[in-house]
Amino acid sequence: MSELQDSFLSHLVELRDRLIRVLIAVGIVFVPMAFFARELYSLLAAPLLATLPAGGTMIATDVVGVFLVPMKVALTVSFLIALPYVMFQIWAFVAPGLYAHEKKLAIPLVIASVLLFFTGMAFAYFAFFPMVFGFMSKFAPEGVAWMTDIEKYFSFVLTMFLAFGITFEVPVIVIVLVKIGIVNVTQLREWRPYVIVGAFVIGAIFTPPDVISQFMMAVPLWLLYELGIVLASIIVRPESATPLPE
Repeated sequence: MSELQDSFLSHLVELRDRLIRVLIAVGIVFVPMAFFARELYSLLAAPLLATLPAGGTMIATDVVGVFLVPMKVALTVSFLIALPYVMFQIWAFVAPGLYAHEKKLAIPLVIASVLLFFTGMAFAYFAFFPMVFGFMSKFAPEGVAWMTDIEKYFSFVLTMFLAFGITFEVPVIVIVLVKIGIVNVTQLREWRPYVIVGAFVIGAIFTPPDVISQFMMAVPLWLLYELGIVLASIIVRPESATPLPE
């Protein structure tokens, strides 16, 4: 019992140390990013500002919002820049408990997860935001000044970044589920109609209430699910074809 407690405490201490390292890394990156907080927010707001009518601006209804919101953007950017190091710390904490064959699969999956998350964010910024904001600007009734608070805009953008970032993780999730034996490729193909319906339900929940937004989340989610099936069938097939020892 004492050995078990010592092992548990040692893991807690290691987890604490790695969390401290993560916080320090994010803090180090945040220091220079804070000096460019205004520019970073302007870059974040560019998709909306490009679609506002002539003379249209964003507003700040909170007294300290003009300072805090850009700082929140700088902190978010700092975390994203430090994300590879964060993932490394997570990997270093988990790796000792994995088998050799699990490590071989985990490393590319971790790298793919980071790249896919950034890809999802890029898709939201360069494709989703211009399309949705352009639609909203044309749909606004004549004589209505379409403006938004910078805090609400940041919250909306951050939510969409998370939603699309997680959506683009679908291939990795599918591969992991197949690899650990929870589902198989045949079941995934049989679930295709339900996944398509579910994709549109998710799009309706997490995006603005218009058809364009729902399609721009639902269609990539479905296509990434199909990609996950293809990759899972390629990765798992060699092992499933290996005969079991008698």
